[in-house]
Amino acid sequence: MRRLTITALAAIALAGSASAEDKTLKMATIAPSLGQAITMATFANVVTDNLDDVAIEVSGGGAATLHQMEVGRNNLDMAMTSPVIYNLMSAGKAMYKNEPEAPELAKNVDLLMWFPYGAYHFAVRADSDIQTLDDIEGTSVFLGPQGGGAYNAARGWIEATTGLVAGEDYEAIKANWQTGYQAFLDGKIDVYVNGCLDPCGQFIQFTETEDLRFIGPESADGEAVDKWLGKWRYRADVPNGMYDGQKNDAPVVSFDTAVGISIRGDVDEETVYKVTKAFWDNIEQVTSEAPWAKALSIEFAASKRGLMELHPGAARYYREAGALK
Repeated sequence: MRRLTITALAAIALAGSASAEDKTLKMATIAPSLGQAITMATFANVVTDNLDDVAIEVSGGGAATLHQMEVGRNNLDMAMTSPVIYNLMSAGKAMYKNEPEAPELAKNVDLLMWFPYGAYHFAVRADSDIQTLDDIEGTSVFLGPQGGGAYNAARGWIEATTGLVAGEDYEAIKANWQTGYQAFLDGKIDVYVNGCLDPCGQFIQFTETEDLRFIGPESADGEAVDKWLGKWRYRADVPNGMYDGQKNDAPVVSFDTAVGISIRGDVDEETVYKVTKAFWDNIEQVTSEAPWAKALSIEFAASKRGLMELHPGAARYYREAGALK
């Protein structure tokens, strides 16, 4: 067996190495420092460590919305997905409206597992005058890279709960994940948004030198909020007491969603079965060292969310494990 290590804040260059007789699966994920990328790299490490004939190579960076198209084109084997993004791809809507091949490509994108994205954290410096999301009018905010799923989700939550519109009532800065976070570190923007499973590396780093507060809307109730949440997003609290320098004295209401690992539908069933089994049968390898891993659940992984279907190989394992009827 091969033993690999990827630390939480290190750039993901490669996870796994394969000899000539091995099957190598190519996985793409988002910026390496983000929690979702770390979860996916950890998945790749566990699988590669426990299978002698399958390795997963991971490259970090770029947009999951584009990676999903590349899975459909057979240029990638695995990538990050979500119920909302997959539904939009299947329908050729939103970011896929100018991609006429998207609905057909979606037919070759299957699910391996879901996991929680993590509650969206809306952060300000502790001495900021911004007390709630309703106070961000006229401020500068990093919502995520424009055109990406995180940007659209954070923007939608703000509009549904406060009525404030990005680009009209506040400035939504254009930046990638790295430069958006750096802008917050440098004090060049007022609000920084990151969805993650606590503890998040960005907030651990920030609170080493400064204090911060997480903010929520004055109210997260109402028909507009319920409509925006729909079936695949849900209210979730950002806990207090998670970070040194966090000045919240109570949990802050926000929202969460599911993301997942997609895989080419034409990868053979036996390979996908072995990959799925290797991860879940060895999940204890990560739970002791990664506090966020307690949020991983085999029942959540196999749940039905949106139009996306489990790959037959993954479904076979989940049925054997009792997570799927």
